[in-house]
Amino acid sequence: MIKDILLHPVLISVVVLTIAFSLKVLVDKLARYRAEKKEKDTRYIAHNIKHFINFTMVLLLLFIWSTEIQNFALSIAAFAVAIVLATREFIQCVIGFFYLVTTRPFRIGDWVQVGEYYGEVAETNWIKTTLHEIDMRTYQFSRKTIFIPNNKLITSPIKNLNFVKRFATHHFNIVRKDSFNPYPIYETLRNKAKHYCEEFEEVASRYNSIIERKLDAKISGPEPEIHFGTTELGEFRASFTLFCPTDKALEIEHKLTECFMELWYSEATKSDVQSKIT
Repeated sequence: MIKDILLHPVLISVVVLTIAFSLKVLVDKLARYRAEKKEKDTRYIAHNIKHFINFTMVLLLLFIWSTEIQNFALSIAAFAVAIVLATREFIQCVIGFFYLVTTRPFRIGDWVQVGEYYGEVAETNWIKTTLHEIDMRTYQFSRKTIFIPNNKLITSPIKNLNFVKRFATHHFNIVRKDSFNPYPIYETLRNKAKHYCEEFEEVASRYNSIIERKLDAKISGPEPEIHFGTTELGEFRASFTLFCPTDKALEIEHKLTECFMELWYSEATKSDVQSKIT
């Protein structure tokens, strides 16, 4: 029991500190005595000796408390690991924010796709990115707000759709079950598509060229494209591709659908009449 008390780090530390303090006082007195006796300034020697005593004292204290320091370091490490695990998502979000700042894949107001979500970027901060959701079928805001944690921006593909904000390559299909030759209506339908796109043809051509230069790739447009084919079930399918202003895409789709139906039923009636005659 007495041995444990005598070997306690606190008691040993007090002894070491006392000895070190006593030695520094003794060195000061000896330095003054030597300076008075030989009339020589020896303060720098005393200063160096006291530094050596301090250094030795620190080493001894570290040795005495080495076990406690090691245990404390392990506790701190365990605590730090627990903190990191508990705040992992938060840390990843902050890292994601720095990723956004350094790479700048989009800016406020851009239309983007993050994973399966589409929207206009409304706000970015350290934790999340806020999007106003957009229905890419109608190019209209859905009145919903999407909050995406920034860590998802590192693991999910990001598509900048800012070019779509003004002009879009709009695709739509019309499927019919009837079976007859539809190609007599092809040219009329194509001329109608050109007519509906005529008012913005020059702007579309210029905008299409700008996008091609920035992407360094050839894209469809500005001429409207129509393709006839069949579905997997063998039904007739007309595929339309239009490069048009985003806010007019649905309007033109509606007009072309109306025109297609008129031509289709007109041709179907002719085909029925001819089949009855024959």
